[in-house]
Amino acid sequence: MDIFTVFSIIGTIAFAVSGAIVAMEEEYDILGVYVLGLVTAFGGGVIRNLLIGVPIPMIWTQGMLLKTAVIAMTVAFVLPIKWIKTWKKSEAFFDAIGLSAFAIQGALYATGKYPLSAVVVAAMLTGIGGGMIRDVLAGRKPLVLRDEIYAVWAMSAGAAIGLGWFDSPVELLILFAIVIVFRMLSVHYGWRLPRRSLKYALSQSVYEDENREAAKKEHKEGERQ
Repeated sequence: MDIFTVFSIIGTIAFAVSGAIVAMEEEYDILGVYVLGLVTAFGGGVIRNLLIGVPIPMIWTQGMLLKTAVIAMTVAFVLPIKWIKTWKKSEAFFDAIGLSAFAIQGALYATGKYPLSAVVVAAMLTGIGGGMIRDVLAGRKPLVLRDEIYAVWAMSAGAAIGLGWFDSPVELLILFAIVIVFRMLSVHYGWRLPRRSLKYALSQSVYEDENREAAKKEHKEGERQ
C-alpha cells in the first residue's frame, strides 16, 4: 500500500464520519446520512478533478474507498450516543486529520502533471471541497469561509509538496502531522484571516436613514400646523 492510498483512506474515513454526524444532527434519515457522508468524503476530489481535467467517472474506480466510506458511515450511524458525544468533543481534531490527509492526497495527485499553482489549488479543493458541499446541503454557512484559518493550511501543504520540500513517505507523514498541529493551534488560539463585516455598519446606516426620514416628516408636520 503506497502513501497516496494511506492518505486517501484516512481522509475518507474522517470526512465520511463527519458528514454522517452532521446529517444526524440535522435529523436526516439513513439515506441522507449516506448521501451527506459520501459527498463530504468525495466532493472535494470531484471538484478537483473537474478543475484539472480528470474524468469524473474516475471516482467509480475507487471501489475500496467507496466501501471504506460506507462502512465508516454505517458504524457512525449505529454508534451509541455516548461515543458520538466523544467524537463531537474531538470534532476539530478529526476534521484536521481529514483536511491534512486530503490536502496531501490532492497535492500528490497533481504534482508532476501540473504547475505549482495547480498543485496548491488541487490540495485546497480536495481538503475543503467536500466540507463546503456538506455544509451547504445541511443548510449551514460553510465552515471554511467563517471559521479559524482553515484552507490556508491545505494550500500550504500543497505548496510544500509542489516545491519538493516533502517527497518521501516519511517526509509526507511529517507534513501530515505539521498540518494537523497548525490547524489545531488555529482552533485553540482562534487565529483568523482578516475580515471586514458590513452587517452592523449597514444596519446602523439603515437605522440612521429611517430616523432621518422620521425627523423630516415630523418637521414638515410641525410647519403645516
